[in-house]
Amino acid sequence: MLGQAREAAGLSQAALAHRAGTSRPTLSAYEHGRRSPTLRTVARIVAAAGFELAITPRITFHQVATDRGRPIHVPSALPRLPLDRTSATVELPLHLGWSDRSRHYDLRDRRQRARVYEIVLREGTPEDILTFIDGALLIDLWDELVLPQPIRDAWHEVVIGRAAEQGS
Repeated sequence: MLGQAREAAGLSQAALAHRAGTSRPTLSAYEHGRRSPTLRTVARIVAAAGFELAITPRITFHQVATDRGRPIHVPSALPRLPLDRTSATVELPLHLGWSDRSRHYDLRDRRQRARVYEIVLREGTPEDILTFIDGALLIDLWDELVLPQPIRDAWHEVVIGRAAEQGS
């Protein structure tokens, strides 16, 4: 986590260590798991990089059988993606994009984002869902997505439940 925060801030270990009031070797030891910082120390270093510690739901997946013979994966909670990933241009991995290899999708474009979401909800693994699906954007697109009824039914509770929570 410390390495991610440092890299996202565009800082060297020396620069972040200086900002956080620690040494570069100590920060390196934390980043590489050779030493374990206290929670207070992690919060201080993360803050020096310009971030906050946050609690996010742990997402687990369960499989739902469909009449297509292949189960689909449904999360316990909707994932949230970093802003830069919600508006990225992506190429789907071969197991998802086999019919349209090397196609790039601009997630800033609503229709292209909807297409990616339809493919991932139909065919995606848990890793694909966590990589390509943003819960808030899924809720926004939900009524427009063209999905087989079994997939829509399987995802309904997690999507509509979140939409109801956001509306209150």
